[in-house]
This record gives sequence, structure tokens and C-alpha cells, in this order.
Amino acid sequence: MYDFDLAPDRLETGSTKWSRYPADVLPMWIADMDFAVAPEIVSALKRRLDHPVFGYAVAKSELREQIVADLDRRFGWRIAADDIVFLPGIEPGFNMALKASLSPGEKILIQTPMYKPILDAPSHWGLEALHVPLVRGEKGYGLDRGALAEKLAGARAFLLCNPHNPTGHVYARDDLAFIAAACEAGDTLIISDEIHCDLVFDGGSHVPIASLAPEVAKRTITLMSASKTYNIPGLKTGFAIITDHKLRDAFNAARSGMVDSVNLMGLEATLAAYRDAGPWRAALLDYLQENRDHLGRALRRLIPDIRYHPPEASFLAWLDCSALGLKQRPHVFFLEEAKLGLYAGEVFGAGYEQFVRLNFGCTRATLTQAVERMAAALSRNAGN
Repeated sequence: MYDFDLAPDRLETGSTKWSRYPADVLPMWIADMDFAVAPEIVSALKRRLDHPVFGYAVAKSELREQIVADLDRRFGWRIAADDIVFLPGIEPGFNMALKASLSPGEKILIQTPMYKPILDAPSHWGLEALHVPLVRGEKGYGLDRGALAEKLAGARAFLLCNPHNPTGHVYARDDLAFIAAACEAGDTLIISDEIHCDLVFDGGSHVPIASLAPEVAKRTITLMSASKTYNIPGLKTGFAIITDHKLRDAFNAARSGMVDSVNLMGLEATLAAYRDAGPWRAALLDYLQENRDHLGRALRRLIPDIRYHPPEASFLAWLDCSALGLKQRPHVFFLEEAKLGLYAGEVFGAGYEQFVRLNFGCTRATLTQAVERMAAALSRNAGN
């Protein structure tokens, strides 16, 4: 029904992903998939285009009710429609949260590696960032409870990313309960970026941290969006869920002069995604999971020195290139020698200079070509 082996040509379309490099470079950096969106979303946008006025927009009650129903059905999390605050993206959301809730000089905890907008956010508001690295085991990344509890004791807020970008780690319920208890003990605000929550692999399930208990929700700002799952990030629409009315009022007040109304077409697309595109999402998830596993097999066969833990969610691979012995940073080497555009590891935090992030939200043929280009470049430069 959906053929993810076919992808539209995105050159000369104004795509951020495909405009960054020359045409001979495969771009696999930014978190933007190459697949055509669900036909249900396209149909909904075409219907809206039949009305010739495109003024400022507010979310329809149907969209609020759809989100409420989906959260209850998928996560057992019951919220009210008024708990939802629509936003032009997740990045404005966590910046609004910091502006609303913290004062210059206060401390915020972030787990590294972490994608750049979160890493940069504290400096926008004069905050001190405390970094706690995730720990790496044989099967992937996880929580360092001791280090987290120690740093949380001095933090006014914790900026959680779950599922985690770039490692793809999905936090288990008991780890989330530990985080929630530590934040309650320190009266710490939780800002939870959960944008990848609908792309969990292997039959796993996502747990919104605010769903653990009403007292956890009371101190939590949860950020979600259809943008990553349904490949509509250019429509710039997301939402915050804030069940405490005082926290929600403060959050809304922080939009002044910074965050305006939400994209009309983004609201339409979000409703169509959640209401109509469930079968598309299920097919996409199967395809992405096979891409994830295909990447692992290809790396083991062609470049076994790259250390790769298959992510538990999303379409991003965090690759440790330390054992390759490259004289250049790996993202520079693969760009120059393999014509492959990857995200540089150092932008995710200090100590990750030998890592790259690869986006496998592409056709399987493109993914195969990428690994073959990497292997060929390494072979040509062996011993140099």
C-alpha cells in the first residue's frame, strides 16, 4: 500500500537537507526523512486549499479532542483539552519553558550526547548547563542514576529527551520513576522533549514521564509533535502539554515577542496525521526498523570497526568511529572522501568528536549506497 523504496527527488525543492551540499553528496544529517507523506495528509491539505483565505489560525476543537483521545489510547495518559498549548515547533517550546520558569544564573541539567538546539538553549537565557553523560553498555545507552541524582540536587530544571536524540534510547518506566522522584525531591522542573515518541521499535512502548502520576505531571512540561513521525517538520507545528494551570499560564506568558500563532497548514496536517494516517505510520515503522537492522548488518560486514548500537526508536544512528584511526574528524573524512553528509559528533557535546549521526530515514537503496561509500573511502585511504 505504501512504497517506501520510492522517494521523491528533493533537489531544487528548497529542502534544508538537500540544499546544504553539492548534488554529488548524499545528505544524511538533519532529522528529516525522504519519504512522501501519508496520502491522507496530502488530501487534507488539498481540501483546505480549496478555501482561498489563509489567515491566522487556531487549533480546531477536533484536533484537541484527537490528541486527548490518542494519549489515552496509546499511553493511558488522561489530560484535558485545555492542557494543550500549540506551538510552531518543539524548539520554541523548550525555550519558552526556560524563559518562563528559570532566572539567569540558575542551573539546568542536560544529558549528553544531546542534539544542538537543547545544548544551546541554556545560553540563550543566561543559565548554567550541567551535563551528565549517558552510560554505554554492551547493548546500548542508559541512565547513570548516581551521577544524575548528584547533579539534579543543584538543578532548577531537567531537560529530558525521550526517546533520546541522538542515541535512540527509550527510557524504561522504572528509570523515569527514578528521574521523577529525584526531581520531586529537589523541586526540579521537568521539560520533556518527546517528539520521537511514536517511532518506538520492536513492539516497545513509550511512557510519557508526566503520565506516571498527577504529582509528576504537575511539575512537567511535555513537548510533542507529529512532525518527525509523519515527516511534516516544514509545517512547523507542535504542542506542549501542561496540566498545572499556573505553570501553563507562565509558559503562555513567555511567548510574548518570541512565539506567534501556529501554521495553518501545520494544524491541518497534524489533525490528518493523528486521525487518518495510523496505517501509514505502522508501515513506516516496519520499514524504519528493517533499515535500522540493515544498517547494522552492513556495518558489521563492511566496516566492523564502527561501533553501532541499534536505536530503540526514531530514524537516527549514533556511530562511534573512534576505532577507525582517522586523522580527520569522521564527518569531515566522510564528506570529503565518501561524498556523504553526516552530522558531526562534536555538536552533540564535548567528548563526541569521533562520532557521527546518520539519518536512516531514506530508501534502503540509499542506505546501502551510503555504507558502501563509507567502506570504499576507508579502503582507499587505508594506511594513509
